[in-house]
Amino acid sequence: MNVTRGFSGRPRVHNPGLPPGQYDARGDWPVLSAEVTPDLAATDWSFRIDGLVERPHTWDWDTAHALPASAYEGDIHCVTGWSKFGVRFGGVSLDAFLDVVRPQGSATHALAHSHTGYTANLPLADLTGGRAWIAWEYDGAPLAPEHGGPARLLVPHLYFWKSAKWIAGITLLDHDEPGFWERNGYHTRGNPWEEQRYSGD
Repeated sequence: MNVTRGFSGRPRVHNPGLPPGQYDARGDWPVLSAEVTPDLAATDWSFRIDGLVERPHTWDWDTAHALPASAYEGDIHCVTGWSKFGVRFGGVSLDAFLDVVRPQGSATHALAHSHTGYTANLPLADLTGGRAWIAWEYDGAPLAPEHGGPARLLVPHLYFWKSAKWIAGITLLDHDEPGFWERNGYHTRGNPWEEQRYSGD
């Protein structure tokens, strides 16, 4: 696991915009990865949605960029305690991808997986309705590899471990299937406003 400074020992300052137990990272963006950052070029990147869908589909870099562009401007929160305010990500709303594959009515959950093998589970409802993106830009520039570039899943209303870096695909399921951190004691959903950090919270 590669960890930069900033994951402990920071003072918690009262801010009504901060979820409980968080601190404002301001200009820092700490890096926490369960795996080594891959050497993944945009030309080698692909993204697939399968499972309980009518039309499984795979996009490459160009076909993903051909979908309607969308952006997120807001806040992100890491389970390790830092938050960043006013971040800007660019990419495509996950809704645009899901419109292509047409989820079946029995689909209730999703398992996101990365090109590295990392996985994260999410309720399907947390990925729809303009709540999730496939992001490849940050602050107007290409997303850096250490932050998940060339493209990552972005689910900003949940703790950031749910926003899988180096996203490769999403499988829709009719049940919840724990991902990497969930199998290692983290909360199955990860709502920062309810401090759902660990199993049992």
